[in-house]
Amino acid sequence: MAPRRRIRRSAALAAACWAGAAAAGPPYVTDDPQPTDLGHWEIYVFAAASGQHRAWEGESGVDLNYGGFEDVQLTATLPAAAVHEGGRTRAGAGDVELGVKYRFLKADRSGLDAAIFPRVILPTGGHRFGTGRVRLLLPLWAQKDFGPWSLFGGAGYTVNPGAGNRDFWQSGIALTRDVSKRLSLGGEAWIEGAEAVGGHRTTGLGAGGVLKLGGPFALLVSGGPTFEHRGPGGWRGYAALGLNF
Repeated sequence: MAPRRRIRRSAALAAACWAGAAAAGPPYVTDDPQPTDLGHWEIYVFAAASGQHRAWEGESGVDLNYGGFEDVQLTATLPAAAVHEGGRTRAGAGDVELGVKYRFLKADRSGLDAAIFPRVILPTGGHRFGTGRVRLLLPLWAQKDFGPWSLFGGAGYTVNPGAGNRDFWQSGIALTRDVSKRLSLGGEAWIEGAEAVGGHRTTGLGAGGVLKLGGPFALLVSGGPTFEHRGPGGWRGYAALGLNF
């Protein structure tokens, strides 16, 4: 089964940022470099899950993003976690994530947006829904817009301490298009290295969309298959209600 930490990162990355025309990032696993606008909030009530066969694991919660400074976004993800296996389901607190996104390149000057988005993952879920250790995610994201199209992606390194664990890389690329003023659709591909000794890398494909509901509200959904090297295939899905003000 896919490691629980993959779902947590998928939910957090997909809920990290959404605003304006040609928006990128959520609801995709692949993030974008665009921070929340200065002085504005982006709040997402999300649910994310992945699984294989009859087993699944997931998280739901709130993702908070605030444009605290010019080109700087402050992020906190507050999740609850659940696992279903062997016909039984257990739930509890998930690992809290805190992050800062800093955009150091802007398209209006260089033709390209680029940002770093370091995150610290706190072991608030303990060993039941995490590793019980503090982890660190260090990604770099870039984006290029072509009219209604947006191409974005990047890569990151996760410091993953603990017995039996290993540090690993992950990367992704996504392409979205604004179909109308209210609807954006897109697809992505991503890959993640093994995060445990003896584990295997995982590749995922996905499709998704963002529908503006009116006012500050939006509906975000995505999902697709996953493929584990030398292992069985699976699935992942994400949905969120977004509030931007």
